[in-house]
Amino acid sequence: MLDLLELIKADHDKVRALFKQMESTSGAASGRRDLFRQIDDALSLHEKIEEAVLYPQLEQRSQKGRQRDEVLALLKEQTEASDLIKELEGIEPTSPTFATKFEALITAAGTHADEEERKMFPMARELFKPDELRVMGEQYIVMKDKAGAPALQETHR
Repeated sequence: MLDLLELIKADHDKVRALFKQMESTSGAASGRRDLFRQIDDALSLHEKIEEAVLYPQLEQRSQKGRQRDEVLALLKEQTEASDLIKELEGIEPTSPTFATKFEALITAAGTHADEEERKMFPMARELFKPDELRVMGEQYIVMKDKAGAPALQETHR
């Protein structure tokens, strides 16, 4: 069974692939709109689950100082990406404004994912036992299933 961090990494990789697809898509507004909807759904659910399953426990276990600052910085980055998504929801996907804001989203979400993988993953492996990460992974899966999200982990069960 995959642990929470492996599931988060799989979500990051999925969103990175969707970003590349969107960057290479031009033309039909409906195709771009559908692709953005997939990105929006994936990022929104990912954020919601991380904030329910992972971040409260990280905040609880992290020590004051560097660890706590890193957790808070990651939460701030996640909020910035979420705000960009909300802005993009109201913009036509073929407009120049959308393109500019979407590039900002790619940067914000990409930076956030990279920072999680580089800083938070090692911190979580230090703060949690492997069994705890597997249990949190199970919670992650349950929340995704309840939301009706396609489950990347099904091939790994």
